[in-house]
Amino acid sequence: MALAAALLAGCAGATSGSDNGELKVSTTTAIIADLVRQVGGDRVDVTSIVPQHGDPHSYEPSPGDAATVSRADLVLSNGLLLEEPGITKMVHSNAREDAPKVEISEKLEEYGGTVIKLEEDLGLDVLWLGWAVEGDLGGAGAQMRITATDLEGPGDLHVYLTDTLGNPQSYVDSTDGFDEDDSFELPAEAHTHVNWAFTEPGTYRLTVEGSGAGSGTLTFSVGGAASKGGGAVLDDGGAVLDGGHADVAFDAEHHQVSVRSDDPATGKRTYHSADDVTLNVPDRAKEEVPEEGAYGFMGAPGADLWVLPQAVIGKHVHGDLDPHAWEDVANAEAYVRRIEAELIAADPAGKAAYEKNASAYLKTLGALDQEVADTLATIPEENRRLITTHDAFGYLAKAYGMEVAGFVVPVPNQEPSAAEVEELGSTIREKNVPAVFLEPNLAARADVLRRVAEDEDVRVCTIYGDSFDDKVHDYVAMMRHNATELAKCLEGRAS
Repeated sequence: MALAAALLAGCAGATSGSDNGELKVSTTTAIIADLVRQVGGDRVDVTSIVPQHGDPHSYEPSPGDAATVSRADLVLSNGLLLEEPGITKMVHSNAREDAPKVEISEKLEEYGGTVIKLEEDLGLDVLWLGWAVEGDLGGAGAQMRITATDLEGPGDLHVYLTDTLGNPQSYVDSTDGFDEDDSFELPAEAHTHVNWAFTEPGTYRLTVEGSGAGSGTLTFSVGGAASKGGGAVLDDGGAVLDGGHADVAFDAEHHQVSVRSDDPATGKRTYHSADDVTLNVPDRAKEEVPEEGAYGFMGAPGADLWVLPQAVIGKHVHGDLDPHAWEDVANAEAYVRRIEAELIAADPAGKAAYEKNASAYLKTLGALDQEVADTLATIPEENRRLITTHDAFGYLAKAYGMEVAGFVVPVPNQEPSAAEVEELGSTIREKNVPAVFLEPNLAARADVLRRVAEDEDVRVCTIYGDSFDDKVHDYVAMMRHNATELAKCLEGRAS
């Protein structure tokens, strides 16, 4: 970020707009950039921070991105924590003070759109444990620094993130004690997934602190046999969490650390004092250090590890609401209305052109919405079930009468267990789905999905979620492809 700041200083004398008078608009994704072009026409010069093949959940901005943002008259992002936090931080660090920075989906309802909760239930047979930050951190782009300060236990603890290419990034490593490297940052109202790996069985006590939120000590029971289910009670009256989804939560408002757990059946969230809960890492979580050299920091290849897995790979930082709102075309119309309003505010002289372009494009989207609905309606009702490589299709399912039956995001460099493969096969058989779907930018890590689909004799088809590619590079083409592919592969009639 120091280099980005230097670039900003070098561009401090830049004037508003491009050389030919166009409004310079920087967007975070290629999808938003396409919508801006449709409304802005030849009055705007649009760039996207995340390239069309990229993943907004994990893309790390470059110095060139920072320089581009520093020259923008208007910066548009999706919001709802779709973007990797480094993108948001870069935007607020490098954009001009007088350049509006707008998160489109944050006020989507005001423009006729809807937002839904993000459903997370991967059906893991062990606890799915992440980190979370709650409360106001005092400004856009602000982040809380989370630090491990002490560990008591029979072995070492490694908390690491697996990126989209399968490479591990260490967050906490107790091997040589703790220092400033055993820390990381999270934005407000966000949570993220990581791997927790312990080298020996036994009881561990990890002390963590969040800047502005105080500290707490977490207890892990590793290699034990506590009763499965988040409601089990220990002899001392404390709770043991042994499955489902949970987060180590840092509350900036109340200055406390707790463990929050979610009941997938009821949606109820429960908060446990960090000192009054045990996090169980049972023998069924036992694995081995991978052969790849990048994992050597955890020990010799083949050595025992007890692991609570990250499950969703990449820097997947998000909040409680699903950010993939554009998968419902009616929401894309709300994006367009918001973009129209922001372009007019930034360039009042272009009001008539923006209104004309937006009106024409909204008619296109209205027809597209009906086309998608009509095409998906041809799918037999019993086949309207989605199994994908990414949980980005909740809006599509809700808007067009589909069901998200599951999504499969394999952990790289770790062969799935026979039980996990069988569970996926069972889901495909029980739901009787004729096809599974993968996104082009995630295709390289979909081997498990392909293998199980082959075993179950179902098709593997393509669907677009967060990004375009060389074949599909605009929003209308993306949604038309998705509808046609779904209908074709789920035995409907592609119109």
